[in-house]
Amino acid sequence: MDIKQIQDLIRFVSKSGVNEVSIEQQDFKITIKTNQVATIVNATIPVAHPVAAAPAQVAAAPLAVAEPVADTSKYVIIKSPMIGTFYRSASPEKPLFVNVGDDIEPGTVLCIIEAMKLFNEIEAEISGRIVKILVDNASPVEYDQPLFLVEPF
Repeated sequence: MDIKQIQDLIRFVSKSGVNEVSIEQQDFKITIKTNQVATIVNATIPVAHPVAAAPAQVAAAPLAVAEPVADTSKYVIIKSPMIGTFYRSASPEKPLFVNVGDDIEPGTVLCIIEAMKLFNEIEAEISGRIVKILVDNASPVEYDQPLFLVEPF
């Protein structure tokens, strides 16, 4: 099973409302578990728990503080393409990929999402300026969870 198939399976499980899926092949086994959590408006949101462990000793980088964003309709939300752990840099001693106020263009690496011990670089698909970073470093993220607010050029 390759990473694309695993990502597709994670997306399917997160959207389907199934609580647990296990697949076992000759030398490969994967289990994906989710919980259902009710929100104030009585809707349910699947919450997945990644089965991979985060790298040891990851220092949380301080988030850049931006002014409150009143009207978000003019901004583009960059969302997580997978379930995993969000990292703002390649390692604790490396510089952050992007900060609030940085200009980005297609192909700019925004963050890394670690899923099942695979580190996936998430790249920008648009040109713009980072307005807000919506996730703390080394935090778990869900599929389709907003990560960045970008003012497009």
